[in-house]
Amino acid sequence: MVQTLTFRTLYVFVLRDHQRRRIVHWNVTAHPNARWVWRQIIDATPWRTAPSFLIRDRDGNYGCDFVRRARAIGIETVLSPVHAPQANALAERVIGTIRRECLDHLIVLNETRRRGVLGEYVTYYTDYTDSRPHRSPDLEPPLGPRRQAPLSRRARVLGAPVIEGLHHVYDWAA
Repeated sequence: MVQTLTFRTLYVFVLRDHQRRRIVHWNVTAHPNARWVWRQIIDATPWRTAPSFLIRDRDGNYGCDFVRRARAIGIETVLSPVHAPQANALAERVIGTIRRECLDHLIVLNETRRRGVLGEYVTYYTDYTDSRPHRSPDLEPPLGPRRQAPLSRRARVLGAPVIEGLHHVYDWAA
C-alpha cells in the first residue's frame, strides 16, 4: 500500500521469479479485487509460461476460487503461514527494497504517475546490471553477468539520473 498526495491509497502487485530474483510483473490499482488479481496472473504468464508454484499470502483479494483456477493452468498455490512474513522472505525483501529505494522518497499525485515512477524503478532494478548490486545466484544481476571495465586508464564513467533523480546509473564512456 502506498499513499498519493491526495491521500488515496494505492495497492502494488509484484510477481517475482525466485530463481533469478527478478521482477516478472507488476501493476498498481486503487481498487484491488479478485478479478484484477487474476488478470495480473494471466498477464504475467503469457503463452503457457506459468510457474510451477506461486507463494502467496492469505489476502482476500485473491478470491475464493483462486486456488482452483491456478491449478487449472498448472500453478500450485502455496500459502504462507499466518503472521509469518519470514516464510515468504524473498517477496518481503523485494517489497521492502521497492519501499526503501523508491516509494518512501517520492510523493505522487495519482495512480498514473505512481505507475510511471514504479515502472522506472522496476527497469532500474532489473535492467541496469552495471549500476546496481544484486544478491542473486552467483552474485550476478538478474539479467546476466556484468560487463567488465575497460583496461584503459583514460576510461571515463558517465552517470545519468533515473526515477526523477532519486538514483543514478553509470556506464563506461565509449
